[in-house]
Amino acid sequence: MGLANLARRKAYLLSRNLSNSPADALKYSSSLTNFSRGFASGSEENDVVVIGGGPGGYVAAIKAAQLGLKTTCIEKRGALGGTCLNVGCIPSKALLHSSHMYHEAKHSFASHGVKVSSVEVDLPSMMAQKDKAVSNLTRGIEGLFKKNKVTYVKGYGKFISPSEVSVDALEGGSTVVKGKNIIIATGSDVKSLPGITIDEKRIVSSTGALALSEVPKKLIVIGAGYIGLEMGSVWGRLGSEVTVVEFASDIVPTMDAEIRKQFQRSLEKQKMTFMLKTKVVGVDTSGNGVKLTVEPAAGGEQTTLEADVVLVSAGRTPFTAGLGLDKIGVETDKVGRILVNERFVTNVSGVHAIGDVIPGPMLAHKAEEDGVACVEFIAGKHGHVDYDKVPGVVYTHPEVASVGKTEEQVKALGIDYRVGKFPFLANSRAKAIDDAEGIVKILAEKESDKILGVHIMAPNAGELIHEAVIAINYDASSEDIARVCHAHPTMSEALKEAAMATYDKPIHI
Repeated sequence: MGLANLARRKAYLLSRNLSNSPADALKYSSSLTNFSRGFASGSEENDVVVIGGGPGGYVAAIKAAQLGLKTTCIEKRGALGGTCLNVGCIPSKALLHSSHMYHEAKHSFASHGVKVSSVEVDLPSMMAQKDKAVSNLTRGIEGLFKKNKVTYVKGYGKFISPSEVSVDALEGGSTVVKGKNIIIATGSDVKSLPGITIDEKRIVSSTGALALSEVPKKLIVIGAGYIGLEMGSVWGRLGSEVTVVEFASDIVPTMDAEIRKQFQRSLEKQKMTFMLKTKVVGVDTSGNGVKLTVEPAAGGEQTTLEADVVLVSAGRTPFTAGLGLDKIGVETDKVGRILVNERFVTNVSGVHAIGDVIPGPMLAHKAEEDGVACVEFIAGKHGHVDYDKVPGVVYTHPEVASVGKTEEQVKALGIDYRVGKFPFLANSRAKAIDDAEGIVKILAEKESDKILGVHIMAPNAGELIHEAVIAINYDASSEDIARVCHAHPTMSEALKEAAMATYDKPIHI
């Protein structure tokens, strides 16, 4: 079965490399005209102009240049990498790692025979390490732009026509950048809540939570999604008393329910407190700290919570302010997402959009794939992104990673399925390193054994998930994974055993 799936996949990949129909080629070939390279100005036209230098935008710009297209990227921040690199994915992972090292030193070293007289947090040094990582990576992207001959314009871009972008330069003045194809890749911003003003000091977004000057004694997190739980973990490890307030009945509502329950129990063991089905109805910042008035989501008796810092982590919203979309007639949906077709083209010819500003998962790696596929279409090739096969990771400890469908989604579709599970308590590597909390869960179609979804809670689950991502993209069966030799002892053997449990029986439990 696995060989048949591989043959089908090879045929599909070959088809992706074939040219489009003559009509499609004619429609998109205008972007291939060669121009001399140089800095964009009102008299020069680019094949591709990208507004936004985040993961989607800078990857799209580099890929376009690699495909031979004259490319300019416009970025208002003055530092490439977008929210992800500057105030999101990268700095948060730096703090997650540093805080985990502190927590391990304080709570786990002794059991491994490593004794230290005292352990303390040096927050300025921790923040300096984070900032250094961010700085090095942003400079690295600028180096990639130079290597691939992408013109980089620092400033705020807005449309003056479907083929022209006016840029207010960070250094002063303005210029007009022209392009046959313009890609909107402006990402997303923090979603605000009514009646709560974020000052990035006592009431902070994820940006402020990454730059606190001291460890708060009490931290309240509004929102039990990926970002809130990650930042709550950082400060909880460093000594904060963390309370998470969530309007919904569950944390991370998109997560597989069985995994979610185990995940919540794990976080509770780490002294994170949850108030679910709870809404914030009032905020008082008149004193030294912050007082939140909360009540049950369905209504009822109100209570007051006190904190030194409140983190608002209620999701993100597409960032399109000031782009002039209404001026050129670009259509959006009711929540502000730009509507595109399968080629990432908006209703305005020559104007494209990718990443967080369009429907789909708001994830950096999804935006990157959008960027590559979009410019492949512009260059007359075939791009492809399957949003049902994009992995998601919560970078706490243990991590939770998933790809494909949850058990609840499979049931709702009426698919006959089988489930295979394997706990890390039965994995030799996990036991050897004394870090065995977690499980692998595989869902497969009953008749064909095709894998429908994989969910992992474990240390480094974000790395382990990619074997499953490949399997799902190649329409593999659980038996395909089970019959692949996995090195021993490794954490990835748990995935093999879960696959064995799905189509037959595991060995080690």
